[in-house]
Amino acid sequence: MIERIVSALGTKAEDYLNHTSTAIPKATIHLPSSDSVDRCFSGSNRNNNVLRNLQWLHNTGRLSDTGYVSILPVDQGIEHSAGASFAKNPIYFDPAMIVELAIEGGCNAVASTFGVLGNVARTYAHKIPFIVKINHNELLTYPNKSDQVLFGTVKQAADMGAAAIGATIYFGSPESTRQITEIATAFAHAHELGMATILWCYLRNTAFTSDKDYHVSADLTGQANHLGVTIGADIIKQKLPENNGGYEALNIGDSSYGKLDKRMYTELASPHPIDLCRYQVANCYMGRIGLINSGGASGSNDMAEAITTAVINKRAGGMGLISGRKAFQRPMHEGVALLHAIQDVYLCDGVTIA
Repeated sequence: MIERIVSALGTKAEDYLNHTSTAIPKATIHLPSSDSVDRCFSGSNRNNNVLRNLQWLHNTGRLSDTGYVSILPVDQGIEHSAGASFAKNPIYFDPAMIVELAIEGGCNAVASTFGVLGNVARTYAHKIPFIVKINHNELLTYPNKSDQVLFGTVKQAADMGAAAIGATIYFGSPESTRQITEIATAFAHAHELGMATILWCYLRNTAFTSDKDYHVSADLTGQANHLGVTIGADIIKQKLPENNGGYEALNIGDSSYGKLDKRMYTELASPHPIDLCRYQVANCYMGRIGLINSGGASGSNDMAEAITTAVINKRAGGMGLISGRKAFQRPMHEGVALLHAIQDVYLCDGVTIA
């Protein structure tokens, strides 16, 4: 298993597998383990039904009883349009095939829309945890806009037997105040009804793109994570950080944005990808709320990219990966193989915490 991981990492293998994080030591992080739900949630305000659903999610699939999760998200039919998303593999227009991929792929859960999961709920809701994505950015309004709007109610998700709900907030966007208010209310209702909550903590503002794309900076995504855990997310989904210094870049000249302390960059992180990801973990209450990183778009080197992302996430102290397009935009057997390759990183004792 480790040989395949080393091969996928290529020239980065030694650096990524042997790096030691000193900025935020691993001893200070609440790391994923078989008793994660007990350690991180039994003293919280979550009720017994939420704990049961969190434990069900942890105890499903190939990563059962490890504290790590592998989730298949297929909400791209709305988020990226169905034709563009499924043209490479039209079988996934069929909701049943989406759930079958998650099951065959050994995932802990499947995340999708009210329509997809509701259409097959009586067949599958008891076989794999459902995560119902309750809001979306649709691409049919002309001109296209970026705004996450509710597509259903929390009660609908509960009625179909969902273990959790998921939602996206575009932090930094003009609409973010409304989205924060909506999703905070929805998460509180979900907890009342016994469901867990997962938040896609994405950034969205044209000002965040200048000399670099600071939508994926560690400092800005880390703060988005911290806002996400504040409104009651049980799991945070975030893009893997690719740079740092978003606050600094947005405070050049006469502009004033947010608050920063130079030690964010000199003492709490380094330029190393694992340290940048650990800063994201730290903003999730030092790992008490698990961080899952997204797998990203499908490309020409999906297997190596997915394994690399999993290595960075695991070594940083993250909780797992949520990968969709890399898995479903290919024949099912190849998608299953890719999901298994991701899971193998978390099952491999040779990939340790940095």
